[in-house]
Amino acid sequence: MVGMDLTITSPQIVLGTMDFGTRVDADDAFAILDRFVAGGGVWLDTANCYSFWADSSGVGGASERVIGAWLRARPGARDVVRIATKVRQNPLVPHSWPQSAEGLSTRAVQTGVEDSLRRLGVDHVDLLWAHAEDRAVPLEETVGAFGALVAKGAARRVGAANHAAWRVERARSLAREQGVEPWTALQLRYSLVQPRPLTLLTEAGHRLLADEDLDFARSEGLSVWSYTSLMWGSYVRRDKPLPPTYDHPGNGRVLAVLEDAAGELSATRNQVVLAWLMRQGIDPIVGASQVEQIEEALAARHVRLGDEHLARFAEAR
Repeated sequence: MVGMDLTITSPQIVLGTMDFGTRVDADDAFAILDRFVAGGGVWLDTANCYSFWADSSGVGGASERVIGAWLRARPGARDVVRIATKVRQNPLVPHSWPQSAEGLSTRAVQTGVEDSLRRLGVDHVDLLWAHAEDRAVPLEETVGAFGALVAKGAARRVGAANHAAWRVERARSLAREQGVEPWTALQLRYSLVQPRPLTLLTEAGHRLLADEDLDFARSEGLSVWSYTSLMWGSYVRRDKPLPPTYDHPGNGRVLAVLEDAAGELSATRNQVVLAWLMRQGIDPIVGASQVEQIEEALAARHVRLGDEHLARFAEAR
């Protein structure tokens, strides 16, 4: 890539663009993207399926098209942002998911990425995610397809979203055997509050980050991104309470510590949550529908959680 060096080692706020082109119109999306970049943000997270459930077409692509239009309208922007997208979940038949989800076959991966690059108007993405497992396809095939895209320059890195740790390790072993690029990043749902143990998430396709995922990532040097980082605004909005599965004494204690920490640090509760995630070495994805929301999120980089705060959160959890 021609332009600035985008090598980043410390955790960063990632802009989630899932609602761009559907619930967030292009003008508002452009304003959010502009403010994100002006504030030093780098990573944009999208997917080829965003957001088929909110689009009258019944298929994805709206988010990538908005990002592509923004890149065309902002000469030089491609040199200062990194783009991550995903394949696996886009319906091949409108309004038919998961029955017609594209999957992770060689053909599906290649076609999905070609379509994403066309919508984005770029010749490569900086990180390509396998959006979820596809156990109908041999893992060897998926690994080879992702490796081939890196080899030809269509993707710089590859990662696994919503995958079991053992599947990621198996895929990395297969990549070594095939001599192709391995998955080097994990994306899973994670936040300061956690649901009751052994309860099922109601959101289709979501997979929670577990302690073993963090242990695995740290031992192997993998990046970790978290989604649903701010629990749909539940930390700060009374009209958006936490789901019933989050109603347990541990979260009550955590929320009390969060309130105290926010006051001590002169920060919002959202900012403390984001700072806590980054202290774990996690890159939190933050969706925004207003410029003020991304400004608040970016300011979390300056919230300094001390070891005492981490200890209090750990004890509460």
